[in-house]
Amino acid sequence: MTAYSITAPKSLTGSIKLPTSKSISNRLLILSALSGSNSLPDGLSDSDDTSVLIDALRSDLSSVDIGAAGTSMRFLTAYLATRPGSHVITGSERMKKRPIALLVDALRQLGAKIDYLGDQGCPPLRIEGGNLRGGSLTLPGSVSSQYISALMMIGPLLPGGLTLKLEGNLISAPYIAMTRSLMRTFGAKVEWADGVVTVGQGPYVYSQLSVEADWSAASYWYAMAALRPGSRIRLLGLDRESAQGDSEGAKIAQHLGVSTSFEADGATITSGGGPAQGVFSYDFVNQPDLAQTYVVLCCLMGVHFDFSGLQSLRIKETDRIAALVAECRKIGFVVEAVGDERIRWSGETCSPSGEAISTYKDHRMAMSFAMAALAQGKVVIADPGVVSKSYPGFWDDLKRMGFSIDETL
Repeated sequence: MTAYSITAPKSLTGSIKLPTSKSISNRLLILSALSGSNSLPDGLSDSDDTSVLIDALRSDLSSVDIGAAGTSMRFLTAYLATRPGSHVITGSERMKKRPIALLVDALRQLGAKIDYLGDQGCPPLRIEGGNLRGGSLTLPGSVSSQYISALMMIGPLLPGGLTLKLEGNLISAPYIAMTRSLMRTFGAKVEWADGVVTVGQGPYVYSQLSVEADWSAASYWYAMAALRPGSRIRLLGLDRESAQGDSEGAKIAQHLGVSTSFEADGATITSGGGPAQGVFSYDFVNQPDLAQTYVVLCCLMGVHFDFSGLQSLRIKETDRIAALVAECRKIGFVVEAVGDERIRWSGETCSPSGEAISTYKDHRMAMSFAMAALAQGKVVIADPGVVSKSYPGFWDDLKRMGFSIDETL
């Protein structure tokens, strides 16, 4: 298996054109398809997740393989339930183990006919599309926001519309807000208040939008800046008023000495001050995709932490909590998983093994651990190609900032 040996520069100064948001791109693709348009939004993400969704929507939809793209699996399952005919949707071996029963059960309540072709509760699925009805559904708020967004987006096509009652603690709320905002841009009547999402029946009207830069991708540059005091990095395309929940990363990074100034075409981040004192506690319930970045960063900076709100990490591309515990040991840190939604570090260290960091087919594992080169001189990342899932140009951007990257086996 290919691996990259990464050596860091002494300083970080320059400009990075960030990839565009795959979360926004994938929602816009579904909304465009539901509006009946063949047009594509401007500036779509070049990530694998978005590419497979484009290919699927351009196919005859009778058989769809979305690989490891979890968002595409959830969104397309709901979308195909509205399309007449028989459809089979499948994915990677990991995808065939990721749960989808709650979404399937919700769609069945709306009249969808969906069968499991493998393990119960997981893809692949056979979907007999069309003839859905509207109505009211009750879902736990702790379910993946992708399920909720998938149902919201098909709501205007259902007779009488759709009401979703979300019970209990809500996770990843910014993603639901993002879906609501984009749906409104396409003419949908959608409200969300007091735990209830109400979607009125009515046609979508295609709207040509441009996709903004990805705040999740920006998090790796914030982390690298924190590890190199004196850094000054321009991140092109970032929007101060972004609907992306991960835009909160700018505030999180302040705790670790990184400040942000916004300009018309993006933001400049600078580092100079040290991290705040004491244990860094943070609830990542609304920004779960930032958790890996900050676990690794805090270890490398010697900042003790207690992070919560991580329940969704167990069912991502890999079990991200278990993966973090295992790979942090390789770089000399003993982090502790507490149940299914917390991870903490109290300063315990171990001898670094020098082994390559395993990435578990998870793009965020590769990018989060790459920054270890800044603190430890060098790091080896196995299967580095996984970054194509969300940030295909990541390694090229590291080289532009002065990192040396050598391919090894």
